[in-house]
Amino acid sequence: MPARPAPLVMLEFNELTPGLMHEFMAAGHLPNFQRFHDEAEVFTTDAEAEGEDLNPWVQWVTAHSGLSAAAHGVRWLSEGHKLRARAVWDYLSEAGFKVWVCGSMNARYDRPLTGYLLPDPWSTGLTAFPPAEFDGYYDFVRSQVQEHTNKAAAPAKGAAARFGRYMLGHGLSAGTATALARQLVGERLGGGKWKRAALMDRLQWDVFRHYYRKLRPDFATFFVNSTAHFQHAYWRNMDPARFAVRPTEAENQEYGGAIRYGYEQMDALVGRFLRLAGRDATLVFCTGLSQQPYLKAEAKGGRHYYRLIGRGVLADPLGVADPFEFDPVMSDQALLRFPDAAARARAEAVLASYRVDGGPAFGLQPDGVSLMVQCARTRPLDPAAELVREGTGRAVPFFKVFYSMDVIKSGFHHPDGMLWVRRPDRAHAVRPGKVSLRAIAPLVLGHFGLPVPEAVTADRPA
Repeated sequence: MPARPAPLVMLEFNELTPGLMHEFMAAGHLPNFQRFHDEAEVFTTDAEAEGEDLNPWVQWVTAHSGLSAAAHGVRWLSEGHKLRARAVWDYLSEAGFKVWVCGSMNARYDRPLTGYLLPDPWSTGLTAFPPAEFDGYYDFVRSQVQEHTNKAAAPAKGAAARFGRYMLGHGLSAGTATALARQLVGERLGGGKWKRAALMDRLQWDVFRHYYRKLRPDFATFFVNSTAHFQHAYWRNMDPARFAVRPTEAENQEYGGAIRYGYEQMDALVGRFLRLAGRDATLVFCTGLSQQPYLKAEAKGGRHYYRLIGRGVLADPLGVADPFEFDPVMSDQALLRFPDAAARARAEAVLASYRVDGGPAFGLQPDGVSLMVQCARTRPLDPAAELVREGTGRAVPFFKVFYSMDVIKSGFHHPDGMLWVRRPDRAHAVRPGKVSLRAIAPLVLGHFGLPVPEAVTADRPA
C-alpha cells in the first residue's frame, strides 16, 4: 500500500503584490516570507482575466476548481456555492482525505465533507460544515467585516459575548488576547481603528490552529484579506507623489505605513504556519492576483465609494416592495434576493428610475431572483445631493440612503499573482515565465495522487 501523502496547507493571502513583497523583503521587513521564498519553488501566476472577471471572488473559484472564469461562470461574491463543478477539497474528501477549509473565498462544497469548512465573511448562501460548528464565531465576524464602515450598524445583542465565549473554547491565544486589549486601548486614545482588519486575521488564525490540531487534516486552506483592503484604501498614503488627489499630512501620518504593516502582519502569520506545519508538510503560498496603483479617476477627484445605509432605506423611502432579503457584501455592494424573478424585476425597475448628479443612481446586476446593487456615482457629491425618481418628481436626500465610506480608491487589481511551493526537501528555484492560475488545482490533486478532471485543462506548474 503506498504511503499516505504528506499534509498540504494553502496560505491564501489575497492580492499581495510581487513588487511590494520583494521591496519589503529586500529591506529586511519580512524575514519569514524571505525564508519561505528561499526554501520554495517560486512561480508567477496569470489570472488570465480582465474587467469584471479580474476580481478575487472570480479568481479564487478558478484556483479552487481549476476552471477559467468563462468555464465556471461565477461572477459575483457570495455566489460561489452555485458552482456545479467541484473544488479540490470535494475530490479530496471523496477520496477519504481529511480537509479543513478556513475562510476560502466564494467557496462551495459537497456534503458531507470529511472535516470542516468555515465560509468567508461575505458569504450569504453557504453554511458552515458541520452546520452548527462555528456558531458564536461566524455571524459576529461576518457583521464586523461587512459593516465595519457603517456607523449605524451594530452587532446583534449578545453577539460579542457569544463570540468571546467561542474564542475562549476554540484556541484564543494569550498573544491575540493581549493584542486585542492593546487595540481597544489604542482606539480609545485616538486612532488606529483600521488595524482591526489585521487583528481579525489573528483571531481566525487561532481558530484555524485549534481545528488543525484537533483534526490533523491532510489538506487545509487559510484565507485572509486585510492587506488587500489596505492596498485598495491606502496606496495613495504610502506613495502620495503618484496621485493627483493628495492626502492631508494627518492622513499620511495615520495611514502611510498601513500597507507595510499589513505585510508585516502576514509575515508573522507565515512564521506561525512554519512552526505549526513542522518538517513534513508542504506549504503553498498563493495570492490569486495582485494590485497596482489606481490612477484612472484622479482627474475627476478620485473614485469615491457610497454604500447603502441598510435594508430599511430600500423599502422606505425608495419604495422597493417587500419581501426581500438584504445582504451587504464587499466594498459598496449589497445583494438582494426576492421570492421570484418577477419581484426582482419590479424592484430593479424602481431602483433604475432614480437619478443623481446627472446620471443613474444605482448600478444593478440582475441574476434570476437576485439583484446586486451598488451606488453608480463615484465622484464627490454635494451634501445636499438628492435622489430623484423619474416621472414622479419624488426627491430623497442622497445621504439618507447612502453614506460615504471615506476612502478614495487607491489600488486596483492586476492579473499577476504569487505561487510559492515549499516542500519538505526545501528545494529552491525561481521559475521563469508565468503559469495559469488554473494550475493550482492540478498541483493540489497531483500532490495527493488524484486524477485531474477532464474539464481542468491546465498542467501542474513545473
